[in-house]
Amino acid sequence: MTTTDKVPIATKRQAPEGKLSGRVALVTGGNRGIGAAICRSLANQGASVAAGYSRNKEQAESFLAELLEQGIEGSVHQGNIDSADDCRRVVDEVHKRYGRLDVLVNNAGITIDKPVLKMDDEDWYKVLAVNLSGAFFMSKAALPYMVEQEHGRIVNISSIIGQRGNIGQANYAASKSGLFGLTMTMAREAAKKCSDVTVNAVAPGFIETDMLESVPEKVLDGIRKQIPAGRLGQPDEVARVVHFLCADASGYITGQVWGVNGGMEMAGA
Repeated sequence: MTTTDKVPIATKRQAPEGKLSGRVALVTGGNRGIGAAICRSLANQGASVAAGYSRNKEQAESFLAELLEQGIEGSVHQGNIDSADDCRRVVDEVHKRYGRLDVLVNNAGITIDKPVLKMDDEDWYKVLAVNLSGAFFMSKAALPYMVEQEHGRIVNISSIIGQRGNIGQANYAASKSGLFGLTMTMAREAAKKCSDVTVNAVAPGFIETDMLESVPEKVLDGIRKQIPAGRLGQPDEVARVVHFLCADASGYITGQVWGVNGGMEMAGA
């Protein structure tokens, strides 16, 4: 378990009017890439945002300072997503800080890419622990709070790789595909407890984030040719779908997978 702040760094403000005014959202991996875009999008709809992160405290605090400068109520929470204890601690920490928890976005994820025959045990277990088990333990900790307050939204960030598979990413594909089954099962169980607690998944395609920085341009050109839209996606385009699913008015949507992939899912192999 890693945590450096017993009390999350935060500030208060009067929430603006919006679809999520008065709501509290926790976003894992929320200080960079798609997670940061989701935090900003939820905040723009009036939510207070708690961004989870695992390393690089300086970068997380810089992101928080950016939010605070914009008048957003927010906090950062450090923990290892592959630790069940840390997942429970962070959820409890956020609930204690704000007095409620309305939205959980399981966005944190890692890749360790190798062909199956070269992938060792730790490569497999580590990716599954972060990408799939972390979402399970975060959700399990958050659900009781949501059921008690009779309202909640959980959004799992999966990937088109979980739908199509990809050479060299057996661990990543399995973890992201596993989120589909987790999403639908939790949606059914949550609905039994409270009809206004929903669980959905968003499956982005190839999005322009630092995860693609190491990919050669020739490879990216090949990827673009597979995408009917002819381009990579932007983090904000994923974030818009997330904040839509988190709105009160989206309470009749649960157990669904939303693709944000420029049409790549329908483009074939």
